[in-house]
Amino acid sequence: MQVVLVGRDKGKDTTVPAPYSPGRPRSPEGLIRVLEAEGIRDRRVLAAFGEVPRARFVPPAAAGQAYLDTPIRIPQGQVTTGLGFQTAILARLASKMVSVERFPAPAAHARANLAAIGLGRVRVAVGDGTVGVPEHAPYQAIVVSAASPCVPAPPVEQLAPGGRLVHPVGPGGREQVTAFHKEAGQLVVDTWLTPAYFAPLVGTHGIRSREGPNER
Repeated sequence: MQVVLVGRDKGKDTTVPAPYSPGRPRSPEGLIRVLEAEGIRDRRVLAAFGEVPRARFVPPAAAGQAYLDTPIRIPQGQVTTGLGFQTAILARLASKMVSVERFPAPAAHARANLAAIGLGRVRVAVGDGTVGVPEHAPYQAIVVSAASPCVPAPPVEQLAPGGRLVHPVGPGGREQVTAFHKEAGQLVVDTWLTPAYFAPLVGTHGIRSREGPNER
């Protein structure tokens, strides 16, 4: 699971899994063509996908799949956000950013991957994303890359007035990616972006782990 908190939002999360695309794109340019065919029009978002070499952010055995518009498994049963790809895309669209990862090993890999492409300024923290990172709040935008039936309270509290939050709402494996904004201290739904399949948001204010107790 990853929670990304950014200082200034200029784009949106576009990493929702999509159906297999014919032609098996093998370059950033091929992936951009697939994204354009799926309706993504924001030129800054598309440029970010062109600037970030996804092949650097996947396990070596999966390098041949790097530019398919599909999630790729990494250790701990996560997908590519755990190694920093989504973080790198969002870092091209925001002036300041903090990323929270549950597991130390992917977080270390993410830091190395980000530094290798000149994004060492991005903070990658290890911890419970459901509690956010209060020491750097308030945030103008928050993107949550795992699912729970409701948005955890701490990230909402850390969101600036008028700030935007994107969250997959559901139990994990079947949810609606939903865009909100904060108004008078409350989240207000702006739109339902897309149905999707995300891992569960495990944490103190999220979903219980498979072992039973909430993770601390």
